[in-house]
Amino acid sequence: MELKEQLDLIKRGCQEIISEEELVEKLKKSLKEKKPLHVKVGFDPSAPDIHLGHTVLLRKMKTFQDLGHTVYFLIGDFTARIGDPTGQSETRKQLTKEQVLENAKTYKRQIFKILDPRRTRIVFNSKWYEKISFADSLELCSRYTVARILERDDFQKRMKENRPISITEFLYPLIQGYDSVILKADIEIGGTDQKFNLLVGRQLQREFGLDAQIVMTMPLLEGTDGINKMSKSLNNYVGIDESANDMFGKIMSIDDKLMLRYAELLTDLNLDEFKKLHPKDAKMKLAQEIIKDYHGERAAKDARIEFERVFSNKELPQEINTQDIFIPSEKIPLVNLLDYGLKLLYTTNTKNEFRRLIQQGAVKVNSQKITNFNFELVSGREYLLQVGRRSFVKINLRKR
Repeated sequence: MELKEQLDLIKRGCQEIISEEELVEKLKKSLKEKKPLHVKVGFDPSAPDIHLGHTVLLRKMKTFQDLGHTVYFLIGDFTARIGDPTGQSETRKQLTKEQVLENAKTYKRQIFKILDPRRTRIVFNSKWYEKISFADSLELCSRYTVARILERDDFQKRMKENRPISITEFLYPLIQGYDSVILKADIEIGGTDQKFNLLVGRQLQREFGLDAQIVMTMPLLEGTDGINKMSKSLNNYVGIDESANDMFGKIMSIDDKLMLRYAELLTDLNLDEFKKLHPKDAKMKLAQEIIKDYHGERAAKDARIEFERVFSNKELPQEINTQDIFIPSEKIPLVNLLDYGLKLLYTTNTKNEFRRLIQQGAVKVNSQKITNFNFELVSGREYLLQVGRRSFVKINLRKR
């Protein structure tokens, strides 16, 4: 493939490249010497599941693999115990080694839904950090200045607000950057919020006499709420391990304004042709294309058929999730179900939002529209709960 074609594929959806001229030189050298570049992406396994927001980086890694390069999927099992301070207003709670390793197992299984195992090197940064002496750590610290670390916006904000910054957080960018030294990374990819950390790695490589890595930043994908970064904690995520039907419904719930962004970052669709489609057809195609990557073409088509059957024909889904809800008394107000473990799809799981949906007539119990959030359910019975047009759940209500 010609250099320009390679560059076009690499730049698709990319926010910033530091620097593009250096990237071109590295690609030229790679082609001339027939030697693959080392492309690094680090993931701290702070939570077990991978969602579509993570796949923005994974898909870019796959692009480099398709061009013949080797990607290093770095699992930050050491750094995850510290917690990345990026975007944090206070010190993260540190995870145990056991929690981190359990999450890492899930990562290793999920990433090969996207990446080519033959061109993927999975590495754990504890491999070198657990062998480093305190003297080595001091040597690393001497390679960077306090003034540069304090340039970080997160730290400046927390200092102005008199919020604490732990020494481990202060060192986090250095630790992440040193991974690039160890791996001799040619390119490091990260979200736009990781730019500071990626540049630290670039500088440290120079300090250790290596060629500086190219820094590539990718946009942060908005979640299904259309506002915040996709996150499991905000319940605005689409997990790649979710069922095809659930993924389809969630993608169909996104704002039309996000469709082109999702198409660019999460698919290989021709964007010019995609723009010409009717919004409804475009979103259907988008959902089917995304799901195909994680569940196969047949499952993606079936999910589309099921969605059209339920949404357009207003029929019940063929499969409805059942949840056992245990309550302390014989009866419970409808809105209080969230306090006892009810999980809803396609909407935020907050009582205020649930109360609003009930008042708007968007909630049905056993096909009856309920507008009073104090409507009581009785233990010992089974209920079919419908929230909006797409969220269905069967509830077995039981007294503790």
